[in-house]
Amino acid sequence: MHKFAYMRPLADYEIDSERGYLPPEDPIRELPAALGLWDEIAYDLPKLLVSGRIRTFLRRIPLLDPEPYLSTPAQWRRAMQALSYIGHAYVWGENPPPASLPENIALPWYTVAQRLGRPPVLSYASYALDNWRRLEPDGPLTLDNIALLQNFLGGLDEEWFILIHVAIEAAAAPALRVLPLLVQATIQEDTSTAGEALSTLAQALEEMYRLLMRMPEKCDPYIYYHRVRPYIHGWKNNPALPDGLIYEGVAAYGGKPQQFRGETGAQSGIIPAIDAALGITHADDPLRTYLREMLDYMPPAHRQFVLDLEGYEIHRHRGFFAQPALKDLYNTCLHWVERFRTLHLEYAATYIARQHQASLANPTAVGTGGTPFLPYLAKHRDETIQHKLP
Repeated sequence: MHKFAYMRPLADYEIDSERGYLPPEDPIRELPAALGLWDEIAYDLPKLLVSGRIRTFLRRIPLLDPEPYLSTPAQWRRAMQALSYIGHAYVWGENPPPASLPENIALPWYTVAQRLGRPPVLSYASYALDNWRRLEPDGPLTLDNIALLQNFLGGLDEEWFILIHVAIEAAAAPALRVLPLLVQATIQEDTSTAGEALSTLAQALEEMYRLLMRMPEKCDPYIYYHRVRPYIHGWKNNPALPDGLIYEGVAAYGGKPQQFRGETGAQSGIIPAIDAALGITHADDPLRTYLREMLDYMPPAHRQFVLDLEGYEIHRHRGFFAQPALKDLYNTCLHWVERFRTLHLEYAATYIARQHQASLANPTAVGTGGTPFLPYLAKHRDETIQHKLP
């Protein structure tokens, strides 16, 4: 544990005070004209995938170098999104999945991923954080005013599944805004500030939970499992690609297959940051190792926010939260974290574990991140409950 020093401004962590981890400017829809073919192909994936011969079309994409044409962070993120969707469509759009990815996709994908500090695989940042537009451009970031930019097959269920995550990210903004204040107040034993921060955090957590509760409204478990989930798997601990995937033309990989985990909500920085600020710790076991690995798939600034919060080891200040003025507020925050995790566990059982597995590529016992998710999620929930103050 180190002596408290003020954390950097939220903007340094690419956190917006009103939008949280969502970008401060709405995501762009188009790349520069020289790379426009990536947009055209990516947006056409719902049609190309139905053809049953998606790889034929994707192999025809010319090899393009993105570096001369991308000049803004938003452009690099859109390129990452387009290439991630194209790459996953190539791998999972036909059975069986291939052992390698052709150079025309692999090399620019690697180049863009290196620039963004993330692996060349579809991750939560491209799937959710950068994947929305407002229906009324001046309207709020709420479920009734957002739509996706990018889809695989498209349709109501895929749209709703991702939009719920986007809305949760927006609802988490007040929580992220007060987490550094909560850490500061805890270490400096400032009861008043801590109480205000805990109150704000509890309200944000409750809203996040209520948004998650809405998932079944427009996302059916059968449709999710069979038509949404297949495309977001990665190639680490995936039984259909046990050795991983070769990225052709990427000299840094030396022709050896790479193993990257698939897209998962565990790559969002919300809950890890809240865990850190509340002092919720997880036992040192394979689950903790997996959670550490998930940090590598976050945008580097978001990853640093979590790591900086964890550096203050708030679990060592547990006695501060036990005082009468804070205990109920602290336990209320834990309550909503536990409810959120319990609901997530229930959805995992309904949307995945109870579905009928039709292929190795979409297993019911392994999450898209390549883990046995039911025991892990249950352990998360149980460890949250164990931190409740008597």
